[in-house]
Amino acid sequence: MASRARSRARRPTRRSGGPGVRWQRWALWLSLAPLIAVGIALAVWGLWTALGLAVLLVPGVAATVYLARLRFTQAVVGRWRIIATSLIWGGVALIGLTVLPSTVFGLVLPEQPGGRLGEMLAGRMPLVRMSLLVVLGVVLLAPARTAALVAQAGRYVWEGIRATVKWVARSWRRASMPRRSVRPTGSVLQTASGASALIVDVLPEREDQAALVASDRVIVASTGEELDPLPVAPAGRWELPSIELLERGAVVEVGPVDLNERARLIEEALRSYNVDAKVVQINPGPVVTQFGVEPGWDVRTRDVRERDVDGRLKVDRDGNPVMRREVTSRTRVKVERITSLANDLSLALAAPSIRIEAPVPGKPVVGIEVPNASASVVGVRDVIESSAFQKLRARSKLTLALGKGAAGEAIAADLPRMPHLLIAGATGSGKSVCINAIITSILMHATPDEVRFLMVDPKRVELTAFDAIPHLLAPVVVDTERARAALRWASQEMDRRYRRFAAVGARNLDGYNRNQANLPLPYIIIIIDELADLMMTAPDEVERTLCRLAQLARATGIHLVVATQRPSVDVVTGLIKANFPTRISFAVTSQVDSRTILDTVGAEKLLGRGDMLYLPTDAARPKRLQGCYVADGEITRLVAYWTDPRWQDMHPQTYGDAREELEALIGWEGDDEDPLLQRARQLAEEQQSVSASLLQRKLRIGYPRAARLLDLLADEGLVGHGDVGRSRSVLSRDRGHGDGDWVD
Repeated sequence: MASRARSRARRPTRRSGGPGVRWQRWALWLSLAPLIAVGIALAVWGLWTALGLAVLLVPGVAATVYLARLRFTQAVVGRWRIIATSLIWGGVALIGLTVLPSTVFGLVLPEQPGGRLGEMLAGRMPLVRMSLLVVLGVVLLAPARTAALVAQAGRYVWEGIRATVKWVARSWRRASMPRRSVRPTGSVLQTASGASALIVDVLPEREDQAALVASDRVIVASTGEELDPLPVAPAGRWELPSIELLERGAVVEVGPVDLNERARLIEEALRSYNVDAKVVQINPGPVVTQFGVEPGWDVRTRDVRERDVDGRLKVDRDGNPVMRREVTSRTRVKVERITSLANDLSLALAAPSIRIEAPVPGKPVVGIEVPNASASVVGVRDVIESSAFQKLRARSKLTLALGKGAAGEAIAADLPRMPHLLIAGATGSGKSVCINAIITSILMHATPDEVRFLMVDPKRVELTAFDAIPHLLAPVVVDTERARAALRWASQEMDRRYRRFAAVGARNLDGYNRNQANLPLPYIIIIIDELADLMMTAPDEVERTLCRLAQLARATGIHLVVATQRPSVDVVTGLIKANFPTRISFAVTSQVDSRTILDTVGAEKLLGRGDMLYLPTDAARPKRLQGCYVADGEITRLVAYWTDPRWQDMHPQTYGDAREELEALIGWEGDDEDPLLQRARQLAEEQQSVSASLLQRKLRIGYPRAARLLDLLADEGLVGHGDVGRSRSVLSRDRGHGDGDWVD
């Protein structure tokens, strides 16, 4: 019953067309009738030529194969109907092998087999017939568990054969078409003219030629052919990276025998506690498999004495009254009776922990999520290439690849619709990997002119890998004091953008950028990897700034992604949680932490390593996902692409004094000096007096940075000290003095 329900659930609905469609189908079949007849005739002639009268073995072999497949596939279900079907097919096969050849046709196969293959079987026909009978006996009499083991072993052998065939075919293709497999590798030689030449083995593909930009010439060693170098991207135009920079995840398939066995164990465990339920859906996912359990009926009966037409009680031969059972009530099994058996089901399935979703949204079943024996890795590329991601990608630049659901479907989200994201989980549960996947999704589809990042990493090890990308407004902030200054700048930038919107009559960032007269403003994404450190230093200021940004910054294109490993009430306060409607919870240590981040329990039963609960704004209950995994090599390749020398002459568009104010607030990391300090020195040597406004005009920077450069020049003794806001005289070097002192 359960297998039939599952097959009905998986069977697609067939719709018949109208009269015109049916007429076209009949016409097509009639036109193909001669061809089909010729094919059948050729098949019969070939079988008769090869087998002769031994062709009568074909029905027996077909029946044996069908019976074995039916028995081994459905053995774990243990239904009497399948056993009866097996007996019927076995009887048909036995009749076809023994009775029909000798009585109906009057012929004995071993004596006159006929045909080429039949002659080979002459003298061995009793052995063939006995082998088929042995196979039938094993199929019919083998226990269910033995049949399941045989089926699983056969599946493993078949998978091994398929993998071997695929490997041989792949090796043959690589050997026959080396251009599609060998990547451009070789040594760079210096020619007499000083130009660089890269020697490669074979001609690379177009996407592989991106690595040849730095070479003046490319020479193919096998043919001597010289390739033109790939042109550098034109100035003012960014190019998005190729999807080949990312890798696909490793997929581990779960066999149907294992799934059916677990479904049987679930039904037996529920039946042992007097809960009538059956498994009607099986949805295997990357880490867990969701079994859809349909609650049965609670039937209450009573015994009633039967009466005859005259109203007298009926009695049997012994004088006892005749009783009949009457149904008094028939109600559905309560969902609470299934959810209360979570620990018992976990014991029956030998699983570390299970999660029950009652009911599954949009389905009349209770979802029991059981961990798989082997987990699959969900790559960012797998989600990016899915149709769900591409649909959102067509509408938004800030589409995020989150992972795959319990049924294996790809899950993507639009950051402007969130509009802010709160991530929490214990140490090592996958928070930093999730942030890396979010950043990677945006860097693959947005240029520095469209999206800018402001990253805060108090741990100093998670986000520093992105420190060199051109999308950053400032270097990654690792100090808590500077992080507070960066949040204050974000609040000021939000107010500045609102004033600009009011001046042109725009409601949000998209409306402002659609006006061709305005300089487009980029989205700003503020990523905080550890909120607990900021809340420990200045909880009132950080909470106030975050809440103000979360409440007002959506229309201005400023979005927050905040993560913490301590989801307690003193870190994730009520105000912060109320302003972050979209939340992600990884594995936590207690139900209290789960309620703090999600307002419900369940996160304490997660498996870790990317297993998470995703609560979007439009959902009443969280959805279980397996988060995307981003390897260090993928991050390295992506950062290397955006820091390639061909982008060194390109700079993101500036918009007012925003970046200069941010740099003036948070300062510079370490002992690195301002990159414009050398140009400011040259400008001072060419002028008699220097002011902040002069540096603003010549260097095209804002006033805070210009005033800071002026102070640095004064500290070096290149200009004199003066009042704020006034020009300062330049101290000139008297070239006649040998001491090299500066004189006015």
